[in-house]
Amino acid sequence: MTVDLLDFDSEDLYFDEALNSEAKQCLDSAAENYGDEKAEKDLLRAYFLEPEHPMILVALYRYFYYQHRLTEALIVAERVLVVIGKRLELPIDWRDLSEGRLGSGVMISMTLIRFYMLALKGAGFLELRLGNYESALERLEKVAELDTKDRLGAQALLEVVRNALNCQTDSVSA
Repeated sequence: MTVDLLDFDSEDLYFDEALNSEAKQCLDSAAENYGDEKAEKDLLRAYFLEPEHPMILVALYRYFYYQHRLTEALIVAERVLVVIGKRLELPIDWRDLSEGRLGSGVMISMTLIRFYMLALKGAGFLELRLGNYESALERLEKVAELDTKDRLGAQALLEVVRNALNCQTDSVSA
């Protein structure tokens, strides 16, 4: 079964899920106070109120990413894999994900499958930025294995990682 990761027209998106009013106020406040330490406190409060809400996880990821706090952004990406993986009944460890398991997740939600795969790709990108090339390679290879049409663009990142690993090997050999 081939999964087209762009085929999710008729489903609600993650930001369409109901969010409790206090968590929504926290997100609104964080947006208003972006760049101030209050924004982070608001985001964390929203997370404690709704720790599995995709919109809050995305807000936290973006906040840490744009603050150049890549280690924290990676932690959030890992959290997304756990939370969304559980909803999709995927293996706990993304390394155990196969095309067949991905296909069964599609029966639950194509939108969440795409979200999951983007989180895995994002985690690979963060590993690359953090200089963890082997881990980046492993994650991005998994995305490429499952996204055979390269709808998510993992192939270009894979080339960057492979080049970085080759440069590392060449400098060690010299």
